[in-house]
Amino acid sequence: MPFLSIIYNILRRIWASPSRRLPGFLSALVLSACFVSLAPSQDSTGSGSNELFARVIANQKKSEVLLDQYERLQRIEKRRTGSDPDPAETRVLRLFPVGTGVDKLLVSTNGKTTAADTQRVDLENLEKYLLWVLEEGPAQKEAFAKAERKRKERFDLMDATHQAFLFNFDGKELRKNRTLLRYSIAPNPKYRPTSHNTVLFTKVRGTIWIDEQSSELAKVEGTVAEDFSIALFLAKVYKGSHFMQERYEIAPGVWQPTFEQYDFDGRKYLLPYAIHERTFYSDYKQDGPPREALELVRVELSKLPAAQGKH
Repeated sequence: MPFLSIIYNILRRIWASPSRRLPGFLSALVLSACFVSLAPSQDSTGSGSNELFARVIANQKKSEVLLDQYERLQRIEKRRTGSDPDPAETRVLRLFPVGTGVDKLLVSTNGKTTAADTQRVDLENLEKYLLWVLEEGPAQKEAFAKAERKRKERFDLMDATHQAFLFNFDGKELRKNRTLLRYSIAPNPKYRPTSHNTVLFTKVRGTIWIDEQSSELAKVEGTVAEDFSIALFLAKVYKGSHFMQERYEIAPGVWQPTFEQYDFDGRKYLLPYAIHERTFYSDYKQDGPPREALELVRVELSKLPAAQGKH
């Protein structure tokens, strides 16, 4: 489920390098799937809930697979604190699917558009990589296998959360013209973590909203309920750290993230560490598998002016 996948990915970034940003979905998107895959032992909506959650899980897996064929714009706003009204840094990236993941093309930084020559070079490099992906060789097979292993890891994490939480149905609410089912989530006191990573499952509480008509995850929000340490106690995430993701139907039957917010505070070694980011996703466009995506890139390149200095 996105809830726990987001935390897990944030922690990896905190430990790996404070200068690197969070992954964009969080690839994840699995966060939702993890949550709703849990047994709703405290759910007051009746026996139909198991079927509901099963549909949500299936939809989340489908969404992740579909995302591998969609490009989108990602606007990242970094703030010094969660209460800052204006971002200290803003970057817009174009996320382009390449079969083995996504290529990130810088569109602008702090409102300044990337130079035309740089855009062309980025597209030419993207074209070269797509050509490489379409070749059949050991390196390509390993690249696809690595991507599949990462997907399996996310799905395994989802499966590992089946017993980690208790759900309570909190009612319904409207979002525009859609009815959302709201569930609060709390750690299951009977759950026993099976690894250092799954200890995280006992430290968070939250709420999920499920679109009643489509059984799609519409929103998830979570808070770290108590401080917890990572990396042999060399880093810590503080109580009160918060994250949220909203999802909308971006094409008929296709739901994907449109907004994410992270407000995490903690320390690494003895130094304070903070992540305060708001990320907006827009302009989803289905490019298809690498062969189809390659043709789109070539058409786009043909419409660009030649780079300066080239004849």
